[in-house]
Amino acid sequence: MATPDFVLELREQIGHAPLWLTGVTAVVLRGDKVLLVRRVDNGAFTPVTGIVDPGEEPADAAAREAWEEAGVRVKVERLVWVHALPPMTYPHGDQAQFLDLVFRCVWIVGEPYPADGENTDAAWFPLADLPAMPGDHAERIRLAAAATEGCETRFERSVGAED
Repeated sequence: MATPDFVLELREQIGHAPLWLTGVTAVVLRGDKVLLVRRVDNGAFTPVTGIVDPGEEPADAAAREAWEEAGVRVKVERLVWVHALPPMTYPHGDQAQFLDLVFRCVWIVGEPYPADGENTDAAWFPLADLPAMPGDHAERIRLAAAATEGCETRFERSVGAED
């Protein structure tokens, strides 16, 4: 996956130390289908994901990532899930943890293709027949597909967190 310049600059200062980043998942819907991309790094199908740039509005990041990764324009409708992903260590040793913001997006225009080299495929899949996906990607899709007008946003809470 392409690493944003601001992350590379931070890595020059902190090395492989843990880095807290904000990420977005753009669940792009088109009728009863969802856009999935096949990632270069692990070959898995997932919704479009990416890192929010400094000063960027998260919903804008979701729309930007859909355009950059799959060549489709989307309307971001709503935030459906806010959750912290587990800490991760990349093969080269960098450590990171992401606060993931999942957005329901609807397709406007463009036929999906692997636009930026981060993916090897981009295609529409029926919501009722999704391929196997790692982690909680299927849950992200389920929540986004179920989010309708007036739907409450889902905020993840740690066990024992104070209200």
